[in-house]
Amino acid sequence: MSVTRIFNSSDFFQPTDGEPIRSVVTESRDATIVAWYIKPNQEIPAHIHPHGQDTWTILSGTGDYYLDKSGKTQPIVAGDVVIASIGRVHGVVNTGEEPLIFISVVAPAEAGYQLVSLDPGLVPRS
Repeated sequence: MSVTRIFNSSDFFQPTDGEPIRSVVTESRDATIVAWYIKPNQEIPAHIHPHGQDTWTILSGTGDYYLDKSGKTQPIVAGDVVIASIGRVHGVVNTGEEPLIFISVVAPAEAGYQLVSLDPGLVPRS
């Protein structure tokens, strides 16, 4: 039995005018690998993984990465590796003029997912 071990990530990027699409590259008990293509002004809402870690490798673009429930953000750019350990708030808004493209590794695969409500009085929006 042959198991695929090498993937071309560009085969999985799915631009959309609605919400960004979570494109699963591969999944095992140990991890889920996801390709993201976020258009300018699109957002992955703030969320946590209560039972696992989410690690992003930013391939191109820029964005504001959520750091906590207050809506505090930090810029991320191509070349960054961004880590949200268990239960840490994260998400991103593409603040650039080009797509924000990255690969996410969620480990373990059963890390769970919970949206986080940001304090609307503290979240800066343009």
